[in-house]
Amino acid sequence: MCEPLSRDTLGDVIPSAVDRLPASWWHRGVRSGTPDPDAPRGRPAWAAFVERATATAAHEHFTGGGWDDAFAFALRPLVLAARAEDPRLDDDFARRLGHRLARVAARALVLELNLRRLAGRLEGDTPHERFADFVRRLDLAELCAKYPVLARLLGQACLHAVQAQRELLDRLAEDRPAIVRDLLGGRDPGPVVSVETGRGDAHQRGRAVAVLTFQDGRRVVYKPRPVALHAAFAGLLAWYDGHTGLGLRVPRALVRPGHGWLEFVEHAPCADVAEVGRFYHRLGALIALLYAVDGTDMHYENLIACGDQPVLVDVETLFHPTVGVAPDPAARALARSVHRTAVLPHVLLGEHGALDIGGVGGDHGDRFPADGVAWRHPGTDRMRLVREPVPLPPAPNRPTVLGEEAEPADYQGALLAGFRAGYDALYDHRDELLGEDGLLRAFADLPVRFVPRMTQLYATLLDESTHPDALRGARDRELALDLLWDESAGEDVLRALVPHELTDLWAGDVPLFTTRPGSRDVWSATGERLPDLLPVTGLQAASAKIAALDEVDRHEQQWLISAALAGRPRPVDHRTGAGVPAPVEAGVPDPQRLLGAACAVADEVLARASADGRRVNWVGLELVDDRHWAVAAMGAGLSNGYTGVALFLAQLGSLTGAARYTEFARDALAPVPGLLRAFAADPELAAAVGGGAFHGLGGICYALARLANLLDDGDIAGWLAEAVDVAATVEAAGAEPASIVEGCAGGLAAMLAVHAEAGLPAADRLARRYAERLLTAEPAGDGFARGRAGVGWAALRYARARRDTRLGVLGRAHLRADRALRQRLLDVAEADHSWCSGLSGAVLAHSAHPDQPVDTYTLHLDRCLNALAVHEPLRDLSLCHGELGVLESLAVLAERGHDLARAMLTRRAGLVLGALDQYGARCGTPGGVPSAGLLTGLSGIGYGLLRLGFPERAPSVLLLESPANPYPREEKHR
Repeated sequence: MCEPLSRDTLGDVIPSAVDRLPASWWHRGVRSGTPDPDAPRGRPAWAAFVERATATAAHEHFTGGGWDDAFAFALRPLVLAARAEDPRLDDDFARRLGHRLARVAARALVLELNLRRLAGRLEGDTPHERFADFVRRLDLAELCAKYPVLARLLGQACLHAVQAQRELLDRLAEDRPAIVRDLLGGRDPGPVVSVETGRGDAHQRGRAVAVLTFQDGRRVVYKPRPVALHAAFAGLLAWYDGHTGLGLRVPRALVRPGHGWLEFVEHAPCADVAEVGRFYHRLGALIALLYAVDGTDMHYENLIACGDQPVLVDVETLFHPTVGVAPDPAARALARSVHRTAVLPHVLLGEHGALDIGGVGGDHGDRFPADGVAWRHPGTDRMRLVREPVPLPPAPNRPTVLGEEAEPADYQGALLAGFRAGYDALYDHRDELLGEDGLLRAFADLPVRFVPRMTQLYATLLDESTHPDALRGARDRELALDLLWDESAGEDVLRALVPHELTDLWAGDVPLFTTRPGSRDVWSATGERLPDLLPVTGLQAASAKIAALDEVDRHEQQWLISAALAGRPRPVDHRTGAGVPAPVEAGVPDPQRLLGAACAVADEVLARASADGRRVNWVGLELVDDRHWAVAAMGAGLSNGYTGVALFLAQLGSLTGAARYTEFARDALAPVPGLLRAFAADPELAAAVGGGAFHGLGGICYALARLANLLDDGDIAGWLAEAVDVAATVEAAGAEPASIVEGCAGGLAAMLAVHAEAGLPAADRLARRYAERLLTAEPAGDGFARGRAGVGWAALRYARARRDTRLGVLGRAHLRADRALRQRLLDVAEADHSWCSGLSGAVLAHSAHPDQPVDTYTLHLDRCLNALAVHEPLRDLSLCHGELGVLESLAVLAERGHDLARAMLTRRAGLVLGALDQYGARCGTPGGVPSAGLLTGLSGIGYGLLRLGFPERAPSVLLLESPANPYPREEKHR
């Protein structure tokens, strides 16, 4: 916050009285090359308005305030001219308009402030006094002449605000009796004492939702667009209530031609957790209904928690069309799922973390994860723009108990129960919805929003195009807004919309498009009809979805609800968790039993696949940047992408001879050639992926090398050569960390395996380059996946394979410095036994040490094994931080002749089979939500079972081994 400005610091701030602007001053503010709707001929209205305002500047005293109040006062001639347009426009209108103009002009004003400071043209002894002097002497006419596009934006904003407010007041006067009767219980509320405009985005020349407060404190919501859809949705909800008995609430609506009024819904707390449970039960049913009618954009600002009632206050995006069909079947499945409603967690990721903007999100006190615009040293002559995380505006969407927001993930059971009840009601009574006489026909001709892009893109363009460089001439601003053309490349529908988007943006509006559920046409904000722009009508799409409802689909949507809740922003813990909840009966871990268990896991993986006859993929729960879980169509990474899944399926197909596994594996790889072309064309994209062994190109190369041999496929071998070339390009950029999962240590280990598997000279050369880079890389911490243990292991692996003593010295030094092993041995009770950061990974790294004396070595391993032995099997069976990652360390030691490790491995492998029988294949995701990935998901569990049953044919994926190992086994110690 800035220090408040006062009369003492500003004195008598009087905008300059100026002569009329030059006759042609406004020409550079008019768009070239395209018709300007505001200037059909002659001087545009905004230019005439600005001329009147600057020629009749009033002399008034500033009464104090912050920097935005000072800028608003400097622009006050425009506000006064706007207010003079209608005697009904009051001080509240003037204040809101002034602040809006100040936001639009702020960047240009701050530039002018700094130019005058640098030129020594400001008077005053303090920074605040010099700021006050700038405001005092601002020549508004001079500013408009220098920045004619800014003058256009300011003049338009004033004219649009006047017209919108005049329209609102006229409609209020005409509709007031009906408002009192239908929305206020027939009791007169007294006169309007406040009109809060700007609730939501401005569309159609500055029109926005407003909240009107009456003298008795009651409020109503004004919508400047038709609200017949709200009334129709209320009817649909009443039908739904009749079949579910949930008593869902919807705001009362007063429908008027072209506009309407809604009941104002207040946030109210819940009395106890039982009410919170009822809230989420009802919300689950609402999600089912919104899913059925293709509702979207129901984010945290469109939902109000009123006690145990979740109330949707904006349903303009029902029957929302889907355009731009994705080539990925998993992406298409996600786009038409419950996820599209945006009620569930919808997580934005950025350099500053994660933010859930879904209907259940909007956590109080959170900040946007990407930088926004803020002001440093505001209200002084040193004021400047900075970029930093911006606080999320508070919203009333979350139920509260005793002042605390309820965590939606804690009420997953209630949400799922409500969803099942709603889904089953829709399934049982869908005939009442469909057909020519069905309830959905009532929506056919009602306007609904069509949102072709994220609204944030429009908001960013509007904000960034107020940069002073974009305000000197229309062409300068056009260059900034032309980003929309780039964003629309290859998308016919989006390209058809760009001219209309630009028209709206030039008017200072967020672009608005509408359609009708029974039509393929789209209408612009100005009412222009774009015929047959949509592939199918919204009514056809929703009807087809409702007709296809079945038990399989319900289970898929329930999984997505669980996965989305698991992706709520929270700290990610890279360590082992709790053991199985009760002792399990061990099975006999013979190879055939283990193979059968792996097949059962693989069949679940296949059942979760999305396929279209050309390719197959999975919607998964993916760990992004090792910090946040996200529901998404799988990418190509080895850790939780389709190459890792394909590797498991191909390995299983090789062992069983079952064609279904190898066919799915081959189909999963269909996008690889296109991905490699994209990497080759865009080196920055490839660099963003990195060369790591599990999250980067190293892992993709490793998977392709293994898959080329498992599937005996020459095409995959060709892709491998291309992938290694791309990885070499990424390594040359030199911006990678040291770690196994995402850095050069992982790239080194992967290239050694690729060379051993495929014999590619390019992989050997790249391994040498990674080795050289590793000599100066500094690990960020401890553990195998991300720390010193893994880096030391990779260095020793190279030293052994290439007889490089430098890497041997480096590897041993990193292993000695890694504290993971010592810490885990010191505190057995709290031990982390994981592969990624704990004892098992440390054991794997240290067991590769080539020159320890036998007695020290065996004593060291016995202590490790004893530490592992005291714990029951983990509930989490995953490779990363679950039971099968622990067993990997035992398997490697058993292969190297350690008798205790072999005995422990047999016992715990039997317990894994028992846990599978009793609890199923629990993944390493939050809450154990099933996901198909390799490190934390089902494919890794299946691959781990193959390792237990067939260690000679299923090499360790955690150690990036190939059947032809790049280094010899150590001699057995016992």
